[in-house]
Amino acid sequence: MSEYNGEIKKMMIILSKATLDSVYAAFVLANGARMEGIESEMFFTFFGLEALHKEKMEDLHVATVGNPAMHMPTMLGGLPGMEALATHMMKKEMDKLDLPGVKEFIEILSASGVKIWACRLAMDMFHYKKEDLADELDGVLTVGDFYQRAKGIGTHMLFI
Repeated sequence: MSEYNGEIKKMMIILSKATLDSVYAAFVLANGARMEGIESEMFFTFFGLEALHKEKMEDLHVATVGNPAMHMPTMLGGLPGMEALATHMMKKEMDKLDLPGVKEFIEILSASGVKIWACRLAMDMFHYKKEDLADELDGVLTVGDFYQRAKGIGTHMLFI
C-alpha cells in the first residue's frame, strides 16, 4: 500500500449555527469542494438546522453580540436595530457579488452533488419534521451515521 499523499477526497462540513456569515461560509466551502472535484457532505445540527428550515432559511441574521469580527463593543452590538442593520449591510454586499439566496444556494449545492443531512437529535430537540426542511435534504442521520459516512483516507471534517 502506498503512503497517503494528503489528497483531499471528501469534505464533511458540520454547520451548527445559522448566522448568515456561518451559513455562507459553509455553503461556499462545500461548493468550492465540488468545483474542485472533491466529494462534499453537509451535516446541519442544532441551530444550523434553521438554514434548512423552509420558513426560516431566507430570514437569517448576522450575529452582532459576541462577534469579535464586528469590531464593536458588545454593548453596541446589542442595541435595538443593530443586528438588522448589520444583516442588511451584509446582504447588500452579497447582492453586489451576485451570491444566491439561501434556498437557491441549497438547490445549487444539491444539484452539484453535495449531500445534505439533518441531525436526528437536533430534529427531535426542535420538534422539526422532514417536511419542514428543504426538499433537497438527502435524509436525517444520527451523529454515528454521519461518522460512518466520513470513513476513508482523504476525508476531512470541518466544524462551523
